[in-house]
Amino acid sequence: MSAQLIKRQGGTGTRRRRARAGARMSEINVTPFVDVMLVLLIIFMVAAPMLATGVPIELPRSAAGALPGEQEEPLTITLAGDGSIQIQSTEVAAEDLVPQLRAIAAERAGDRVFLRADGAIPYARVVQVMGALNAGGFRNIGLVTETGGPDFGAGRLD
Repeated sequence: MSAQLIKRQGGTGTRRRRARAGARMSEINVTPFVDVMLVLLIIFMVAAPMLATGVPIELPRSAAGALPGEQEEPLTITLAGDGSIQIQSTEVAAEDLVPQLRAIAAERAGDRVFLRADGAIPYARVVQVMGALNAGGFRNIGLVTETGGPDFGAGRLD
């Protein structure tokens, strides 16, 4: 790669602004190169996670059973505003709650349960039902709420 120098004319000591039509330019324009590199970078950033997870392998065989998944419907306990307790959609008396939970826990593979409580229910009552769930064999308790409540300043950037 050879570049020709532009001849100086006169005693001014400056280069001519316009070179002859046949003269080569000795400066490299890197703008198209940078544009191409940025596009390639974006393509690789998007494609790399897809390539890493899609690697085909042949797994070895084992006699061990599969881990229990989320095949069964989650158990839902509801505390209504009037104080009634429901397991799924069946109403249950408070004194029958623990025996029924023990019977259900014996049939289920997991101990996951969702507790839905009306906002008007006193906190003490919710804690009592959580204690009954624990006594019934359910130790993985999730409290079901609605979104959009107060954030107490957590969403504020200071």
